[in-house]
Order: sequence, then structure tokens, then C-alpha cells
Amino acid sequence: MGDHLARAEDFENKAEKKLGGWGLFGSKYEDASDLFDKSANSFKLAKSWDKAGSTYIKLANCHLKLESKHEAAQAYVDAAHCYKKTNINEAVSCLDNAVNIFCEIGRLSMAARYLKEIAELYESEQNIEQAVVYYEKSADFYENEEVQTSANQCKQKVAQFSAQLEQYQRSIEIYEEIARQSLNNNLLKYGVKGHLLNAGICQLCKGDGIAITNALERYQELDPTFPGTREYRLLADIAAAIDEEDVGKFTEVIKEFDSMTPLDSWKTTLLLRVKEKLKAKELEEDDLT
Repeated sequence: MGDHLARAEDFENKAEKKLGGWGLFGSKYEDASDLFDKSANSFKLAKSWDKAGSTYIKLANCHLKLESKHEAAQAYVDAAHCYKKTNINEAVSCLDNAVNIFCEIGRLSMAARYLKEIAELYESEQNIEQAVVYYEKSADFYENEEVQTSANQCKQKVAQFSAQLEQYQRSIEIYEEIARQSLNNNLLKYGVKGHLLNAGICQLCKGDGIAITNALERYQELDPTFPGTREYRLLADIAAAIDEEDVGKFTEVIKEFDSMTPLDSWKTTLLLRVKEKLKAKELEEDDLT
């Protein structure tokens, strides 16, 4: 490990000397970039992640001086992947720089990829608001490049987190839009009932009985096969339990569905919110009588 560190520092010092000296036609930047690359690799082998990150940034700057923009962007990505282990903010900053350069040179699919990576970093830090911002940006870029599957993956993340933040209408619109798009695609058709279920659960969270009834009618028109699914039955039975203000029935309906198709934590969390509202309403009614 010590050997790698000594080699890394040696390469870095030689690179700095090259930059400080004279050179013709950018040759000093070419020589320095080669040495910074070797230095960064040696810092990585020494697991000195911060130093590796900062050296990759120096490498990126050399590439920018040489007008090698794609290489500069890649060096920022390499820097970010080192900083991911120690400093999320630095990693995000480096990926942002890479995205800006990829946009400049028209590599929008690469920009989309690294916008998504920024979103995932924020998600790992539980910074949901910022994760939403970057998943949304990534989805836009993927759509511009007509990479619909990746765009939809990012949109689903936006919908998922928006619901967690109680922005239910935003989630509903996204899930319904993805369901509509998926109907016209033989590979994605199978997922429609899942998207409509998610949209329906968000409708239930809004606590508007008429809205959920209207939504179920709309989903029936959108996909005539939906009323024959267990997902449709679940939404309809929950809506009936809410209408009757019957917490016991509500619980039974969910338990029965969950025994055959286990509910994920996102659905469970949202349905618990619906149940709490229903229980509060039931208590309110008891107080009045």
C-alpha cells in the first residue's frame, strides 16, 4: 500500500513540474495528463480515495486545456467514483461537471446516465427532494434520446418519492401516463395493471371517494382487461370499505391481497396512511354519537 502511495505522489510531483515548465503546442498538458492518470490510478490502488479524486480533477483540467472534452468528462466521472467512497457532495459536483460537458458535446445519453447516478447518490443519502430533481432531469434527457424504458424507470422513481412527500397528484399523473404508453408496447403491456394500482393507491391517499370511483371508471376505459384483475378488485374493495367507513373490512381486503401478492414497503406505507385516515374518521363518528 505504501509503495502505491509513494508512486502516486511521485507521478503527481512530476506532473506538476511539467505544468510549471515550458512546453510547445500543448505538449506539457499531454505529458502532465499521462502522469496525472498514472498518479490517480496509484492513489486508487493505495485506497487513498480523496487524493485519487482530486488527481482526476487535475487530469480533467489538462484534457480541457487540450480541448479533449470527452476525456475531460470521463476524468470527472472517474473522480466522482473515487469521491463516492468518502464525500458525496464532491462526487455530485464532479458528476455535474461531467454532465455539463457531455451536454456541450451532444452526448445526451451519457448526460442522462450520470444525471441518474446523481439521483441515486441523493437517494442513498435519503435526500429525497434532490433525488426527485435529478431523476426528473434524467427522464427528460432519456426521452429526448427516445430511450423510453430508462425514462420510465426514472419517472417511476419521481412518482414513488412524490407520493412519499404527499404530492399525490403528481404521482397519479406519472403512473397514468406510463400506463397509457405501456399499453401500446407488447413488452410493457404486462406492467399496466401495476402502474394503475399505484395510481389508484395515490388516489386513495387523497381521501376523495368520488375521485377514486371516477379513476376506476377511467382505468376501465383505458384498459378493458383491468376490471378482471386482482389489482382492480383491491382498489374497488378498499374504496367500498372507505365508503362504508369499515376499518375491519379495509384490513381484511388488504390482508387477503397480500397473502397472494405480497405488497412492497411503498404500497404498505401508503395504505397505512389511508387506514389511519379511516380510523380517525371512525373515531370522529363515534364521538358524535
